[in-house]
Amino acid sequence: MKKKEILRITDTTLRDGHQSLWATRMRTEDIINVIELIDKAGYYSLEVWGGATFDVCLRYLYEDPWERLKLIKSKAKKTPLQMLLRGQNVVGYKNYPDDLVDRFVGAAHDNGIDIFRIFDALNDSRNLQAAIKAVKKYGAHAQGTLSYTISPAHTIEKYIQDAKEQVDMGIDSLCIKDMAGILSPVMSKNLVTALKKELDIPIQIHCHATSGMAYSAYFDGVKAGAGAIDCAISPLAGFSSQPPVETFVAAFSETEYEVNLDVEVLRKINKFFAKLNPMRCKPRGFEPVIDSEILVHQIPGGMISNFRSQLEQQGALEKLDDALIEVSEVRKDLGYPPLVTPTSQIVGTQAVMNVLTGERYKMVPQEVKNYVKGMYGRPPAPIDPKLVKKILGNEKPIQHRPADDLKPILPSATHSISDPKLIKSEEDILSYCLFPEVATEFFKWRELPENQKTPTPAEIECAEFAKEKDQKKPEDIEKLLNPDDYSGINSIIDKAAKLQLNEIVIKKGDFNLALRSDNGSTGKPYSFSETEEKQTAVIEKEEKPAEKNTEKTDASAYTETIDAIMAGTFYRAPAENKPPFVDEGEIVNAGEAICILEAMKLFNEIQSPVKCKIVKILVENGTKVTKGQPLMAIEKI
Repeated sequence: MKKKEILRITDTTLRDGHQSLWATRMRTEDIINVIELIDKAGYYSLEVWGGATFDVCLRYLYEDPWERLKLIKSKAKKTPLQMLLRGQNVVGYKNYPDDLVDRFVGAAHDNGIDIFRIFDALNDSRNLQAAIKAVKKYGAHAQGTLSYTISPAHTIEKYIQDAKEQVDMGIDSLCIKDMAGILSPVMSKNLVTALKKELDIPIQIHCHATSGMAYSAYFDGVKAGAGAIDCAISPLAGFSSQPPVETFVAAFSETEYEVNLDVEVLRKINKFFAKLNPMRCKPRGFEPVIDSEILVHQIPGGMISNFRSQLEQQGALEKLDDALIEVSEVRKDLGYPPLVTPTSQIVGTQAVMNVLTGERYKMVPQEVKNYVKGMYGRPPAPIDPKLVKKILGNEKPIQHRPADDLKPILPSATHSISDPKLIKSEEDILSYCLFPEVATEFFKWRELPENQKTPTPAEIECAEFAKEKDQKKPEDIEKLLNPDDYSGINSIIDKAAKLQLNEIVIKKGDFNLALRSDNGSTGKPYSFSETEEKQTAVIEKEEKPAEKNTEKTDASAYTETIDAIMAGTFYRAPAENKPPFVDEGEIVNAGEAICILEAMKLFNEIQSPVKCKIVKILVENGTKVTKGQPLMAIEKI
């Protein structure tokens, strides 16, 4: 009897699974509660880190991503740990210097990563060489990647050329990364067959289930010679995530392939995540199980869960269809880049800008300018010179490796941080280099005594969503709103002051504890009263009544203002250690940059629409603003 061939499966539940379905909101505690069980399942590897998880840990969860990795490694003793590394972008959204790439890889390996899946959004091998070199230097497994997409520029011959360049750099295996779920069964078979003919390295396939083709693409790809596939446990599988592992264990058991996974362990893991799912996922009734439109707009799984929420934040959800159409047009304009981080954000944000402003390329984020300039690498197809001129003006695109222009960052990394005492380790330095503003906010929060820590952005999200949907809160919010816990009440008061709420009602058991602002009349921030309703504990919010304020800090006192064209975070300077674009009293010309709005993961330069004098800056640096909110009072000149 012929011996069965082993099919290896990488589990993506702890990284891409929740990035695609939960907007990356899985907590470290969630992972630690189940990681030992997952480690017993028999997977080839566990994808647990990288991608958006690093950013979200710092930005929304107020968790240390390095500590998460250490804890996972301490409990996962059997299975190799894997991460997604964005080549020269590391885990960020731009190119970083080679010295940072090297030390990040070294630290990641020291803390537990065994396999590095390294990709570049443009399949530009120049952007992979530093990362591959570092992985090999530290003795880890370097898995190269083909970012799969469909366009006139993306042929099997081109993919083979890209793969050969990565093999020459020393990769140990190769992954076909179908981030949008558009790899057809025929193309899967043909591409794997061609790669196996030309290359002598293992091939792995990574698909999202969005279009429904991933199931057949996996089967045909494996039969053509791929030795590994990516799956997630079923509560975090399907739609914009990976296909479910249980399905493929059952399906391949009837073939010549053997999948050595423990089914009883998988059932226990399934039950864990099925119970956790309602606490972490924001279910949307209008999301289909299969989205055939993905075959048109090609927006990847990790972006779909954010695309609607981004439009909601901008008050423009009704323009979703227009934005999806515009994504295809912008992608064509920019030379058909595969839509994967960071190009998915670059193309998607420009599409939203075009729709919101009603004029194509009227507002161009700095990242789009950098892309057109060649600072992210070579576009797969040439960009129309007229569009290059419109976006860059008299600047010329570069032709060399983008990172060659970047000076080493580590020697002076901490010189610009506001309080050097916040840095506790080399890992902190790396986090700061990647996300200066976000990391600094986390470091400051980390230093607070436990009874003074404010709710994290993710906790506030959960509380607001629980109220919006009128449903029971997750356990962590239950603890946060426990009226028997005085430190919990202090946290709520801190949050209320921060959000400028005039009333909060904590509904718990047989009573409601209402905290009402006294507006300073008694010298106390909030007074207490009891009501009689019996409801589950949630945060009740009322709109703050308009204050009668004639001082010039009130935007309504000014007749001419420059307003936010989108929701985002307001920054006066391009970076923490840079001087502000403008100061009060300064005269600026039309088209001159006056501030930054960080939205949709990009830093968008806001320009003055007219020549004017800046009379008053109406928003504090680092403040979240809503669409249409006045940012600066001006006098036209």
